[in-house]
Amino acid sequence: MGQALINADMLSWARERAGLSIAMLAEKLQQPEDKVAAWEAGEARPTFRQAQQFAQQVHAPFGYLFLRQPPEDDLPIPDLRTVGDHAPRGISVDLKDVLRDVLRRQVWYRDYQIAMDESAVAVVGRAKGVMAAAVIVTDMREWLEVPPHPDRGNWEAYFRDLVQRIERLGILVMRSGIVGNNTRRVLSVEEFRGFAIADPVAPVIFINAADVPEARLFTLVHELAHIWLGESGISDGDPANRRRTEKLCNEVAAEFLVPEAEFLPLWQEVEDWKANLAPLAAHFHVSQWVIARRAQELELIAEHDYRRYVVNRLEAYRNREERGGASFDRVVPGRVSKRLAQAVASEAMSGRLLLRDAYRLIGVRPHRLKTFARKELGL
Repeated sequence: MGQALINADMLSWARERAGLSIAMLAEKLQQPEDKVAAWEAGEARPTFRQAQQFAQQVHAPFGYLFLRQPPEDDLPIPDLRTVGDHAPRGISVDLKDVLRDVLRRQVWYRDYQIAMDESAVAVVGRAKGVMAAAVIVTDMREWLEVPPHPDRGNWEAYFRDLVQRIERLGILVMRSGIVGNNTRRVLSVEEFRGFAIADPVAPVIFINAADVPEARLFTLVHELAHIWLGESGISDGDPANRRRTEKLCNEVAAEFLVPEAEFLPLWQEVEDWKANLAPLAAHFHVSQWVIARRAQELELIAEHDYRRYVVNRLEAYRNREERGGASFDRVVPGRVSKRLAQAVASEAMSGRLLLRDAYRLIGVRPHRLKTFARKELGL
């Protein structure tokens, strides 16, 4: 097979973008390090097949390797994950690819809404300039038509109900723990827990489903607060984050799920603070993780105790996943938003959208679309 006439500089750019050293990449490619180094130095060229494998391992489009210079790789929304005085952390290629994937769907849905002559989503930016978490929480509850907390059901039922209510407002809620359909590219919880796109016509909430399931309820409301403020951003959910927007969104999520005035009288000063978690989680119909988070927010437990608890919960979850196999959410309406899936399926079945384009948007193969639309979407 002939040599690929790639740009050697693009090889180095693509590898560094993926956060790989030459040694790490050589191991993935099953090639000697000096050969990979020679490719990047322009002293030798890979074969066409080797260049394709190179692009695959660095998660870059194959065509990028032939460009004269790297394409612009700026983030499409603000990175709000910086904590305190720490320097901003790098953005992984996985997160960048997920952002691009979500934005591709969001742009299609935005055009669809405009074509359908739909008005802007009323709640986007409603709280712009408001700094009081309690005021935002009251407004959110009124629009969502929910009380301070459910009177029955568990946190999972609460999560599902909130997702449905949020989508009825016109906000797309997407959640996945992997990049596309690639189960080997698992998203990092340490890197981010979610992000929000506060577009006035097609707002989106994305939740990192690689996170502990019981933590996703807090992330959902945190990102909803971003929409209310009209401020897009990537979130790490860290209680130590001192950025104005992140701090306020944390306060909103905590007060929305566990109202302070009701919580404080119920908290017991006991030898092991974790004894509070189960009864209070049952009372507020949230997860024990959310109760621990609220206790830390109110300084009832030390930050290091909370962090140790979170680490233990995440490790336990990952261990269960490894023993039981991956449990990534394969239900399309959950992964890409039921509201989006309904719009795409409706357009495809009417003939206004090509079936292959529908597949690219929601991942349902053409021969299954009608059955999927009937059984899963009620169309």
